[in-house]
Amino acid sequence: MQMSFGQLVYKWLLKPYYVASLFMSVAFLMIRKTPGICEHLSTQREDGNPCDFDWREVEILMFLSAIVMMKNRRAITVEQHVGNIILFSKVANVILFFRLDIRMGLLYLTLCIVFLMTCKPPLYMGPEYIKYFSDKTIDDELERDSRVTWIVEFFANWSPECQSFAAVYADLSLKYNCAGLKFGKVDIGRYGDVSKKYKVSTSPLSKQLPSLLLFQGGKEVMRRPQVDKKCRAVSWSFTEENIIREFNLNELYQKSKKLNKSKGDKSDKINESQFPPLPEEEEPEVDAKEEETKKDK
Repeated sequence: MQMSFGQLVYKWLLKPYYVASLFMSVAFLMIRKTPGICEHLSTQREDGNPCDFDWREVEILMFLSAIVMMKNRRAITVEQHVGNIILFSKVANVILFFRLDIRMGLLYLTLCIVFLMTCKPPLYMGPEYIKYFSDKTIDDELERDSRVTWIVEFFANWSPECQSFAAVYADLSLKYNCAGLKFGKVDIGRYGDVSKKYKVSTSPLSKQLPSLLLFQGGKEVMRRPQVDKKCRAVSWSFTEENIIREFNLNELYQKSKKLNKSKGDKSDKINESQFPPLPEEEEPEVDAKEEETKKDK
């Protein structure tokens, strides 16, 4: 039984990286609420109960919750929502642990740094119809057939935005890939020459990652996000709806299907022309003398 796209995403979120991040995000909550541990913690509550949040801790949590809500308004995938929650939860934990005890704050901060340096978010490994280019293959593939339209994602593995967008791009490739409309990716974090040639900056300050470029006849037709005069990306949301609308994928897909049919018709004609027609069978000629002898008999 084949899993749906949503099930694959949630299975992806259950990987060890996200599970460990979840435990780190609720570390202060567990210590503050766990009997046998919370009794040894200091508190500023008037009732002196060390196993409950004081007013300052509640204030810090409410403030960071508001920031998470604001950040998640621009999030487009489940991974981005979860990533924002985990990130700001860790920030809240650092502040709360330092306020509680500087030794606990230093221990938690060290743990976060070690985790950041040793553990990376898992790359998307779900189904996709995407061709991966290198610096040596991208030009040849884009120019191979002028009738084929290419949508190419310029990405870098270290970019959180690219990692979050991977599932959305894969889903689009599953829906729209055909003979005349193809999807590709190139890692410009690895191939710097490609980054320079197609003028896609890998600098985090430029906010150009990821970038989607549309190629027709081997030439760039459009890109998102657009770039201003200061080489900074104009704010644009990489939602599936925005990509379908801006790149006119539905119309491109319909044209590409017609191209696919015309290719099939031409191939049939070529196959027929490869074989010469069979010669017609000729009736054997009968000698006139033989016919007369038969009549006399």
